Amino acid sequence: MAVEGCCIGDWKGRWSHVQKFLERTEIYVYLFIYFSIFFSSCFVIFGQFVLHFKIHYSFCWKILVIGAGGLGCELLKNLALSGFRHIHVVDMYIIDVSNLNSFSLDVGRPKADVAAEFINQRVPGCNVVPHFQKIQDFDASFYRQFHIIVCGLDSIIARRCINGMLLSLLSYEDGVLDPSSIIPLIYGGTEGFKGNARVSLPGMTACIDCTLELYPPQITFPMCIIASMPRLPEHCIEYVRVLQWFKDKPFGDAVGLDGDNPEHVQWVFQEPLKRAAEFNITGDTYRLTQGVVKRIIPAVASTNAVIAAACATEVFKIATSAYIPLNNYLVFNDVAGLYTYTFEAERKDNCSACSQVPQKLQFPPSAKLQEVLEYLTENASLQMKSPAITATLEGINKTLYLQTVASIEERTRPNLCKTLKELGLADRQELAVADVTTPQTVFFKLNFTSETCSIKHVQN
Repeated sequence: MAVEGCCIGDWKGRWSHVQKFLERTEIYVYLFIYFSIFFSSCFVIFGQFVLHFKIHYSFCWKILVIGAGGLGCELLKNLALSGFRHIHVVDMYIIDVSNLNSFSLDVGRPKADVAAEFINQRVPGCNVVPHFQKIQDFDASFYRQFHIIVCGLDSIIARRCINGMLLSLLSYEDGVLDPSSIIPLIYGGTEGFKGNARVSLPGMTACIDCTLELYPPQITFPMCIIASMPRLPEHCIEYVRVLQWFKDKPFGDAVGLDGDNPEHVQWVFQEPLKRAAEFNITGDTYRLTQGVVKRIIPAVASTNAVIAAACATEVFKIATSAYIPLNNYLVFNDVAGLYTYTFEAERKDNCSACSQVPQKLQFPPSAKLQEVLEYLTENASLQMKSPAITATLEGINKTLYLQTVASIEERTRPNLCKTLKELGLADRQELAVADVTTPQTVFFKLNFTSETCSIKHVQN
């Protein structure tokens, strides 16, 4: 952060709004108690030193903002106007017409580039570095350079991915976490007139995977309606997404629908038009198709502003130690009136991401690998997207199923119809599962249950 006289381009009173927070006497109350009235002069001198230190050191921290959409742009603006000078922003999207509530008329340009240019021009002395890339394109050394990471993402997969990355950066010595390896993760999310903000200290507090059950299930339509009696353009789009895509396989046998791929979305936009014409349904647009495919809920600017302000405040508190950070979940709702509250999300002892404990996966020996795959994707505590399962059999690492590479998927597909016993798996066998939701491999210990037991669950 910059203060008066700290950098070229500052002017008198520029950062007075920030200094008001840092000069509050409440910050030094604990010092007053310690020194008591006999050392009041020392207290004043030391207090001024602490203020100077905070101003000239804490705000030199490097901040990473992930996402440059409606929420991300608000975050960038708030952080820059709070005095943070070293900010990086990552976003993989370009601006289209549906984004014009957040950007100027720069359709076709990367969001990160446009947002960075605007902040750099509008806030003298602030240096925002844009990255037009996916978060998965960066290795650990990139993330390790930042002091705080703030997310304004609408993708649960992306949130879990960055969560897994920060967990992978933690260092342990004799089983004790090294505090210097912790990079605070602050993230916000909005859904219409609802929003939330969270502060996560990886390895210490609840991570995203600890609270996956908090995320609402995706909206689905009854199959009977979309297959035989469509009434809305959404029904036609869902028909193509759920049924026709797997029937026609427009981009190959093993290629799943990717809502972030413009070619995939364009195909899903064109095909429903034929079905909509057949049932005299109108109103299908490219933007609506995007919303159905990606489950997008229209953004509300006021909600973005509130949640971005909450996240930026938490960055400020952590960087300056001006106040105790949020512990650790804020909920905001202004659907009917205004309602907000906070609570502490608790760590799960058997969290697949942060618990450092192998998961126990319970199935009977007669269960098929397909059942294991479905469980990994459908379980509320796991919610994997395209899990790849491997195991060590007779000293050889064997891929049981991998669907992201077409040739391997074709070769391992027959394994889905085989039972766990037929695959050579034994009780207490260790399974290694890789998925796009985390950069780390998740290890499961297979526990065979009796043939009559049909309930499967993951536990410690």
